[in-house]
Amino acid sequence: MDFIQIGNIKVSRFILGSNPFSGFSHQSPAVDMEMKRYFTTAHIKDTLHAAESAGVNTLIARSDHHVMRFLLEFWDEGGVLQWFAQTCPELGTPEVSIERAAGMGAKACHIHGGVMDFLLAQKRVNEVPALIDMIHRKGMLAGIAGHNPAVFEWAEEHLNADYYLCCYYNSNHRDERAEHVPGMEEWFLKEDRDIMVKLIQQLTRPVIHYKILAAGRTVPAQAFAFAAQQMRAHDAVCVGVGPRDAPGMVREDVQLLEASLAASSTVSVR
Repeated sequence: MDFIQIGNIKVSRFILGSNPFSGFSHQSPAVDMEMKRYFTTAHIKDTLHAAESAGVNTLIARSDHHVMRFLLEFWDEGGVLQWFAQTCPELGTPEVSIERAAGMGAKACHIHGGVMDFLLAQKRVNEVPALIDMIHRKGMLAGIAGHNPAVFEWAEEHLNADYYLCCYYNSNHRDERAEHVPGMEEWFLKEDRDIMVKLIQQLTRPVIHYKILAAGRTVPAQAFAFAAQQMRAHDAVCVGVGPRDAPGMVREDVQLLEASLAASSTVSVR
């Protein structure tokens, strides 16, 4: 496994995502429910262990009680994945999420992408620097996520963030509501992806590329090959998995990324 450096933290270039653990399929409410039924705490912990076995050292997951419960069990049973926490807009203010993340030992915390899109649309991004400062005061790396490329254009000029999470697809505009609503209309357009990856080349912070598979709509080999061509030496990808019908999916995805990076001659930090 190749690694990058974000601040003082070593991060695997493949980061395990957790949307499936919480039933966020970005496909349909029916698939959401399938994920919720499959991902018992036992199945989640099995997936975390599979990621560790494949060389992954980082998990991105929400700062909610469900995540904190399975992480506590996982760590108590010997697991060592480090947690990059995401704020949860439907569970309170960003400050509440930051406090939860810090209290549970997260190494980093970032503002939810829907929240950043929403604050930008509502002309309230002036609230974000204080949140980044709070994350830093709590001893964590600080970042932001977003679907709208304009979020990162603003951040480059106004924010002291350590990292960005850039979604390949601006798949539903969060101008009026920050959180994801199950069953909401979503679109995954190549032109949106191309705009984001072009912007990524100009950004000054490490970028975690996410939704590279368009929430399961893109053939994995093609998605990883494309992402590897866009990734800079200090970038990583975040990918969630669904091992119910493919028990070896984590290792297979890691191998796809590694092969794609090698084929694209991407330089890595070890």
